[in-house]
Amino acid sequence: MTAPISESLEENEELLRGTFRNCYDIVFRRIQGPKNFLLVYMDGLADAKALDNMLLQILGPANSSNSGELMEHGSSGEMLEQQLASFVKTTLAETMDDVVHGILSAQVIILSDYTNHAIIADLKGFEQRGIEEPSNEITIRGPREGFTENVNVNTSMVRRKIMSAKLKMESMTVGSLSKTTVVIAYLEGIAKESVVEEVRKRIRQIQIDTVLGGNFIEEFIEDHPFTLFPQVQNTERPDIVASYLAERKVAVLIDGSPFALIVPCTLWSAFQSADDYYERFIYATLIRWLRMVLIIGSLFLPSIYVAITTFHPELLPANFLLSITSAREGVPFPAVIEALLMEFLFEGLREAGIRMPRPTGSAISIVGALVIGQAAVEAGIVSAPMVIVVSITGIASLITPRYSMGVAFRMLRFPMLIFSGMFGLYGITMASLFLHIHLTNLESFGVPYLSPISPLSRQDLKDVLIRAPRWSMNTIPLSGSKRNKWRIPKGQRPGDQGDEIL
Repeated sequence: MTAPISESLEENEELLRGTFRNCYDIVFRRIQGPKNFLLVYMDGLADAKALDNMLLQILGPANSSNSGELMEHGSSGEMLEQQLASFVKTTLAETMDDVVHGILSAQVIILSDYTNHAIIADLKGFEQRGIEEPSNEITIRGPREGFTENVNVNTSMVRRKIMSAKLKMESMTVGSLSKTTVVIAYLEGIAKESVVEEVRKRIRQIQIDTVLGGNFIEEFIEDHPFTLFPQVQNTERPDIVASYLAERKVAVLIDGSPFALIVPCTLWSAFQSADDYYERFIYATLIRWLRMVLIIGSLFLPSIYVAITTFHPELLPANFLLSITSAREGVPFPAVIEALLMEFLFEGLREAGIRMPRPTGSAISIVGALVIGQAAVEAGIVSAPMVIVVSITGIASLITPRYSMGVAFRMLRFPMLIFSGMFGLYGITMASLFLHIHLTNLESFGVPYLSPISPLSRQDLKDVLIRAPRWSMNTIPLSGSKRNKWRIPKGQRPGDQGDEIL
């Protein structure tokens, strides 16, 4: 509908009624007088109470002289816009396409006789969820606020964290039907311009009818779509977005989704939690090491158990081997089949607990694991050591701060089990080699997936395997040059600032 707006109010109304036929939630309101006005908006999207109060103040009895002048004046559209500007943000629409888009964007359209343009009043008033703590990224000492489904609220939360004119937010519209607003956020002069331009390019190339969440964008902009590892990080926390923006990364916020996308992404984000940066660096480093040991152990523990009990029993002490052998006596399945059955069962219980209502989901998953595990051992279907190994593996896999990374490690356990069941420790070695080669070849927006360890960048190692003190992390990660390299001046180590405190 790129046709211009007609000066006849009846023609415009007829065209809009034809466009929105069978739409019960469209509202047409006429204001009669020497100059007729037509208000069009979506019921439930526009703030009808604010609209009534605004019209009452402009055209009500208290402003009868202004309203009479407004009705009789030849350029009533301009005068009405001037009156509205003191109450609400307004813009002019020149075509019917702009009018339709404004109505669908929860705004109020004001048309009048003998005027070939419309006034768009920003009176959005639909219900939305309040700011709450993210349930998937809980911290002990960090902020208790998370993103909502309103992109304007999300951008304001990031803006409060970074009060700098360098913070740029570019808006795009994606989706031929949904017309979803997508915002690209970055720090000008700090973020890599090549990454920013690549994000713009990939989002512009998306041709889709509807965008209902972050994954609708993520699957179009990632580098390697057929890998288990995510190349786009997502988060519900504005403080995490702000910290990554300061580290030369780019964030993508989608209207209707409480998750922000962050690129580029590396493997080491799987071991980093928000609490690492709100606790003292010694605690954060020790907890990060614990997290790494458990995550890597969840990948290899069942495979190592199967390989040793099946192919390499000589590696175990005699008493330990006798204990495992006696426990496995009478079990009808090989160790690899036993492990696969228990892993499938545990994953099924985990998914059932997630999909069921929260009050009963966790209880059923725990009771199901205990009851089924105990019954399977007593029936001689699986051995007690295998139940212990799978239980430890399942608990260890839950420690991953990033859900998508945790899913990748959970899925890799199954091919690792198959390799160990076929070739023993040699199979685990081969599978690990293939995995390392795959990770080395992965990239996220031009950044190697294993950086800064491979390729090695010594200045960026202070926040990978350890979390160095805040005063020592004085360079911007992924800087690649001396320009805009420093983020914290040197010489701020405690005890180096000045005289001794008496």
